[in-house]
Amino acid sequence: MREILHVQGGQCGNQIGSKFWEVICDEHGIDSSGRFNADGESSENQLERINVYYNEASGGRYVPRAVLMDLEPGTMDSIRSGPYGQIFRPDNFVFGQSGAGNNWAKGHYTEGAELIDSVLDVVRKEAENCDCLQGFQVCHSLGGGTGSGMGTLLISKIREEYPDRMMMTFSVFPSPKVSDTVVEPYNATLSVHQLVENADECMALDNEALYDICFRTLKLTNPSFGDLNHLISSTMSGVTCCLRFPGQLNSDLRKLAVNLIPFPRLHFFMVGFAPLTSRGSQHYISLTVPELTQQMWDAKNMMCAADPRHGRYLTASAMFRGKMSTKEVDEQMMNVQNKNSSYFVEWIPNNVKSSVCDIPPRSLKMSSTFVGNSTSVQEMFRRVSEQFTAMFRRKAFLHWYTGEGMDEMEFTEAESNMNDLVAEYQQYQDATVEDDEEGEYEDDGAEENYET
Repeated sequence: MREILHVQGGQCGNQIGSKFWEVICDEHGIDSSGRFNADGESSENQLERINVYYNEASGGRYVPRAVLMDLEPGTMDSIRSGPYGQIFRPDNFVFGQSGAGNNWAKGHYTEGAELIDSVLDVVRKEAENCDCLQGFQVCHSLGGGTGSGMGTLLISKIREEYPDRMMMTFSVFPSPKVSDTVVEPYNATLSVHQLVENADECMALDNEALYDICFRTLKLTNPSFGDLNHLISSTMSGVTCCLRFPGQLNSDLRKLAVNLIPFPRLHFFMVGFAPLTSRGSQHYISLTVPELTQQMWDAKNMMCAADPRHGRYLTASAMFRGKMSTKEVDEQMMNVQNKNSSYFVEWIPNNVKSSVCDIPPRSLKMSSTFVGNSTSVQEMFRRVSEQFTAMFRRKAFLHWYTGEGMDEMEFTEAESNMNDLVAEYQQYQDATVEDDEEGEYEDDGAEENYET
């Protein structure tokens, strides 16, 4: 079995992560004490690949292979007292007392560095118990201190120790409308600098986009973080369903990466989920493959605030769940590509991958999850970069970071790395087959500007 080790860090990461565990415990028929309750005919499917995310403990209990870390005890306490608090292994809660105070430097260099060894011990212990570790998935936010600073520190340490394992992150980017602190652009830029180098696949999520989905599609007047986390967890469940249930295709993280990442630095994905309907209108639509397809490719359905119509898809993956005909799925996918061919780069033929998993999520007949590698993701980086520059020009709030031992050079480096990333996305957005035939675009990064 190919196991995955799940790590969640910081307040946001822990809340998303624990919601994710609630959803997949429900899908695998595991109750809040870790016991398995079979439901009818699908019980062998529920258990067949249970090892991907769970360890078996004595007495037939299933324990999530999860490491929970934070620099303050509060979030952990609320998870412990929550509905699924007793399912996690107590030794896997690792927390400090001081908090990171929304400061990347504290999470990455001072407070986080003190705690990181005890986190790595737990990670090592879990990894050694695996028969064949497939990789790690990390939930964190990039705007705060712990998730961004200590999260990226952990990612780079894991990278050192397990260089050949996949590293997938679910990263919540700060968004302009939903801002908690003024230094978010600093924290996010410093984190992206790390994620470009050390992560293999990065699912970009964004509070603003999630709010929009709640307002527009789900018709919630004032969405809570619970509603946003529910959206994220259904997407995470969809992205990972091929790994958790016997299905026809992409059975592991590496296949996903091979199919979706044409150039190693461009690994930031936009994700979406369908069907999303407001509570009142559920009875008025039929769940069909065309309906799901139409919604999942819709720009309003993307969970990061970037509009795919402003860029082009390098690659995309559509994962359907439920009983449906694969022929129909293939037809619908061909349809989308033929109608919107200008939104796909023509120098990667057949760049949409579709897969079908037989087991639908709870309470739905069928659903679909979308993962796209679109050049329009640069909008998100551009936005963060503009906010970063506006503050960095005036050296605003820098003393909080330099006081923890950081150097201004680090900020400059992180900024230029992010701008390079944006330039790279732009370069491949403008690339055409003619350029390619003349050998214009080698993958040398965006440092050299090619004159035709």
